[in-house]
This record gives sequence, structure tokens and C-alpha cells, in this order.
Amino acid sequence: MVVLSFVGFLTLFLAVGLASVARATHSRTDYYLAGRAVPPWLTAISAVATNNSGYMFIGVIGYTYMQGLASIWLMFGWLFGDFLGSLIVHRRLRESSEQTGEASFTSAIARWNNQDYRLWRAVAAIIMLAFLGAYAAAQISAGGKALQSVLGWRPDLSAAAVAAMVLAYSAAGGIRASIWTDAAQSLVMLAAMSTLFVQALAARGGIGATLVEFAEIPGYLSLFPSDLLFPGALGMVLFVVGWIFAGFSVIGQPHIMVRFMALDDPTNLARTRIWYYGYFSLFYALATGVGMLSRLYLPELQAMDPELALPTMALELLSPLLVGMILAGIFAATMSTADSLVLSCSAALTHDLTLRRLDAGWQIKSATALVTVIALIIALLETRSVFQLVILAWSTLASAFGPLLVIYVMNRILSEGRAIATMCMGVATAIGWRALGWNDMVYEGLPGIVVGFGIGFALSRVKPLPGHRPVAAPAAGPRPQQAIPASVRPEA
Repeated sequence: MVVLSFVGFLTLFLAVGLASVARATHSRTDYYLAGRAVPPWLTAISAVATNNSGYMFIGVIGYTYMQGLASIWLMFGWLFGDFLGSLIVHRRLRESSEQTGEASFTSAIARWNNQDYRLWRAVAAIIMLAFLGAYAAAQISAGGKALQSVLGWRPDLSAAAVAAMVLAYSAAGGIRASIWTDAAQSLVMLAAMSTLFVQALAARGGIGATLVEFAEIPGYLSLFPSDLLFPGALGMVLFVVGWIFAGFSVIGQPHIMVRFMALDDPTNLARTRIWYYGYFSLFYALATGVGMLSRLYLPELQAMDPELALPTMALELLSPLLVGMILAGIFAATMSTADSLVLSCSAALTHDLTLRRLDAGWQIKSATALVTVIALIIALLETRSVFQLVILAWSTLASAFGPLLVIYVMNRILSEGRAIATMCMGVATAIGWRALGWNDMVYEGLPGIVVGFGIGFALSRVKPLPGHRPVAAPAAGPRPQQAIPASVRPEA
């Protein structure tokens, strides 16, 4: 019954994705931006589904399992930072991409000020391929863990099955298929998380009885995470500010920002925010609740893998039909992000890294297949947790693209060499911070963004006003005599 339920939901997703193909025009803009015709509610729900990836179902729940109530600061910090980013960047990126006619995230940045920074675009494409590939691998790993827990499949077979489904989604109809299936997946994701939360809470005797059990776990209801590097207020401030920057980092995530680039009209962004943050807040709160409840049901996971908490708890509490829905919800989360990551990497390969753009359908889909295979290989070889792998990719991409976007929104410009230096210094700072182990103190995207922005701002200059032309200085030598009006000419 679990398998039948799971297959039934996947069939629904596939049907929705295939239905979108009828609207496809097979153009480059249609494949990567759905013709810039996506309505606000669909843009918002798709962006949330892409954001709420395997990181939310697997990574956040695993972290909450260990930390307890203190993990709520992840939600507040992330949402607040995300909101700040949307106020600053989203509309200007949407307008700029339409003005330049660009369909990829990096190309839109490369041509922001009516220039064409081809070398910057190639370097940016390499960064995207490396870290978006790792990000996609994390989604494949998350889906593989779900299959491994619920169906008992081997880890390598589980990951391969996820990769095959991701490829089917990505190649079916480009970003439109991804966005349409995101909407169906979002409903299943919300239903799955809500069902498990209500069932788990009811089985423990309700809110009051559950709080009593939480209180018996030392420090589980504390608002201070146990892994703070510095005790007290200093450690707490650094922790919260770090997660605000993690939320702000959404402006550097190509697979999410292309959703807003596909919005039908920049003036509809306010309506899009209402849908986006309403759904996001509800889903994040439910995920936090489920993560905490899983500690009561599965205390033994502390010595094993806390990231298996959600599928394992579903097996204990729910009927086979609902277990299939939970599994489908996890797959929905992983695929809604993975297919977007794969498409962004495909755009980098076909539009940014090559000497000439590859716009033929078979070239685009071949690039999509290649990226999927590479992501699968990374997923099979990488041993780090989904949570850590996603944060690494997220922070690096934010440090690469976030500073430049903020500088451009401030109406400042950079030469190509300085834009490359800004991007590379942000990336180097984030990677170096993690290599030194300082990410335990502060999320590495914070110093990466701050250093990249500081360097870029110092190297930039104010963008000239439209139509402004600098006035040339007068030549050296005696000033020419000017005619004096008769009305003011002295009498002879």
C-alpha cells in the first residue's frame, strides 16, 4: 500500500508536468523563464516549494531533533533575511532581465548595466556548476534517504531512482513544468507535514502533555542552542544574525531567483510576497514542530542519523496510505528544488560557459542530462549530511552573487575585472571561513557577503545618469574674447 500510494502521488506530479508541455513554445525564454508569464500566486508557491527542499524535510528536522525549541531562531532569522532581500533586489532583477532579454540568472547580472561581461559570466558559470551541482546532489541524497528508510532500498539504488525522476521533470518542459509541478507538490508537502504534526501531537496526549515530556529532556525547551560557540547574549546574537544572512542569501540562489524573473509583471511583486511568506511561515512552523516531536518518538536516533526522523516517524504513526503521502511529500520537496538546480546548471552550460549560445532543444536537454548525472555521482560519493551540504552551497552562491546584486541595485557600476574580483573574494572568504571551522561561530555566508560587498563597493563608482555626458575641460591657452552686448558696452 505504501508503494501504491507513493506511485499514485508521483503519477499526479508527472501528469501535471506533462500537461505543461502543451503550453511550451520551445524558445529559450520559454524553457528557462516560462515566457515571463507566471502569475503571482504560482510564482510564490513555486518559489517556496523550491526553497523548502530536502533541506527542510530532512536537514531542518534533523537539526531540530537535536536542538529542540532553540531551532525556532532558524525560522525567524531566515524569514526576516529573506524578506529584506525581496525588498531590495527582486523587482530590480525582474526588470533588468526583461530589459536585456536574458533568460539566465548570471546573464542578467552580466548585462545589468548594458554591458556584456563575458569573462565574468564564464567564471560565474563555473562557480554555479560546482556549487549548484553539490546542492542538487544534496537533494538527491535527501530523496534517497527517504526511500532507504521507508522502502528499504539500497542507498545507491535510491539515489539513482531520485536522479531519474529529476531528469524526467527537468527535460519534460523546462521551468514551466517545474513551476506547475511545484504547485501540486506544495499541496502534498503541506498536507504531509500537517498530517504528521497533528497525528504525532494527538498521540502524545495534546499540547499540555507534550510540553511536559519536552521539559523532561534537559535544555530541550531552552531558547539558547547548545552548540553556541560563545555563551550568553554574544553567542545568541551571532547565531541569529547569521541566520538572518542565511535568509538574505536567497538573492544569490539562481534556482529561486529565476522564479521571480519569470513573474508576469514586476508590479505584482507585493501580491507575490503575501502568498510567499504566508505559505513559507506556516510550513516552516510545522516542520519545526514535527522535528521536536520526533525526539519523543525516536530517542534512539541520537546515536544514529537524526536526518531520518521524518520518514521513520511516519512509519510508526501513520497508515500505509499516509506513509506514501509523506514519502511523496519528501520527494516533492527534493524534486521541486533539484529540477530547478539542474535547469540553472543547464543554463550555465549552454548560455554562459560556451563561446556561443546553444539554443537547440537537443543541446539544452543534453546539458540537463549531463548535469543530472554529475549530481548523482556527487550524491553517491559525498558523505556529509544534507544540512551541511546545502548550507555550504547556499552560502557560497550567496557570497558570489549577493554583493554584486546589492551594488547594482544601489546604482553603482564595476568594471569586469573588478566584478570578477568582488565575486571571487566573496567566495574565497566564505570557503576560507568554513575551512577554518569558524562556521560553528557564524554562518559563513555572513563574512562572505560582507567582505564581497565591502570590496565591491570600494571598487565601484556611481552610475551616470541616463543621457549624461561629461563636459570636456577647456584647452590650455589664452581665453577667446567674447562679444559684449551693446547694452552693456562702455561708451567710447
